[in-house]
Amino acid sequence: MDEFDEMGYSLSRLIPESDHFDHGNAALHPNKPLHNIEHEVAQLTKLRSNPNERLTRIGPRRQDLPVSTIRMLAGREGNYSGRGGRFSSADRCHVLSRYLPVNGPWLVDKMSSRAYVSQFSADGSLFIAGFQDSHIRIYNVDRGWKVQKNIHAKSMQWSVTDTSLSPDQRHLVYASMSPIVHMVDVGSSETESPANITEIHEGLDFSSGDDDGGYSFGIFSIKFSTDGHELVAGSSDDSIYVYDLEANKLSLRIPAHSSDVNTVCFADESDHLIYSGSDDTLCKVWDRRCLKTTGKPAGVLTGHLEGIAFIDSKGDGRYFISNGKDQTIKLWDIRKISSSPTRTPGIRISDWDYGWMDYPSQAKDMKHPSDQSVATYRGHSVLRTLIRCYFSPAYSTGQKYIYTGSHNSYVYIYDLVTGAQVATLKHHKEPVRDCSWHPYYPMLISSSWDGGVVRWEFPGSGEAPAPYPRKRLWRRQFY
Repeated sequence: MDEFDEMGYSLSRLIPESDHFDHGNAALHPNKPLHNIEHEVAQLTKLRSNPNERLTRIGPRRQDLPVSTIRMLAGREGNYSGRGGRFSSADRCHVLSRYLPVNGPWLVDKMSSRAYVSQFSADGSLFIAGFQDSHIRIYNVDRGWKVQKNIHAKSMQWSVTDTSLSPDQRHLVYASMSPIVHMVDVGSSETESPANITEIHEGLDFSSGDDDGGYSFGIFSIKFSTDGHELVAGSSDDSIYVYDLEANKLSLRIPAHSSDVNTVCFADESDHLIYSGSDDTLCKVWDRRCLKTTGKPAGVLTGHLEGIAFIDSKGDGRYFISNGKDQTIKLWDIRKISSSPTRTPGIRISDWDYGWMDYPSQAKDMKHPSDQSVATYRGHSVLRTLIRCYFSPAYSTGQKYIYTGSHNSYVYIYDLVTGAQVATLKHHKEPVRDCSWHPYYPMLISSSWDGGVVRWEFPGSGEAPAPYPRKRLWRRQFY
């Protein structure tokens, strides 16, 4: 019999078994035990999402199922954990991570152009979506998804390829297939600029003054540093750029890869380490503290068979995930980096083009003989466009899931440790390029080439979600 929570939802149906998973190199040697580092990932995840041991002893339960929410609340009220009637962060994650945002969807917006990027702000109060027709919309989540700002991007080439919101949420930068990145004021909830006629779009030139002001390269990925003083970008000229916003000039250009740098990000809040992924199939780690001396990456990680579409950092300066055109997500530990890539002839499929061809069926089970990744996740598809993947929120799930868009128009949610597909969200008619999980609420937004931006939630038994300001009360009760 399934264990049910107080809302009547079958927990075992939330987490179906899946065989689309392998543990890094261990998958190449089925009889070989898992490496210690893989046990460490599992242990860290348990520490961040398992309840206090005393709470697990309240009443009878099946050991293979989570402690029910009712028992958790009863244990908190009875102070079983000795925390003065409060949940620990792990207790909170144990409860909230069970309520996956699978109900819906409810329409946020519908545009006549492909949606390329969409992300929540760090506090979840804003949501930004960028479209191929040059529109970037900023929605105020707490005011019923009202459009706070409708930006018409300048100097567009092909599409809005990426956006990034400053840590103080005052400025937004956006990029396209151009060396000019533009920055615009976000404004406040009281100011709107739907016409966008007088808006100042400050142009930041990433070209180093080496060209004639034309579009010699484009920018695929751009991110603010934690302090908001710098931008890091990956480009079509195989380079990584760092722009100093205070000095208003380019401060660093790294000839980083042998092909397009599709994705870059800072590893953690220190902003010393940068991760990059390229069409040359390699992930690289760059330490800016020694870069000027060595001119080389701190290390290289090999394992993908095709180009890297996207990288997301766990934020701890150690782990990150990458979405690859070989139709896999890989989990990496930078302590396994090597000084140079391991090249094995014949791995890449030379006559295959992800832009218009399906991935060859005979290649789906191929594995790199020198794979340095910790784990590999399969089931989604990365075709036609740079599909994005992410860790689930630390606050509500302890980052125990990985989620991704997919060319086949679905959103996939994987269990980080087991690799099981715990949910598949089906609604869109075209590729889902980007998706974003709210940092605190059980809410996920998916955006697609069909122009749709839709909201998935777990409000209960399928009823329409409650007004958003009320959900702050729901969040507070799990502190």
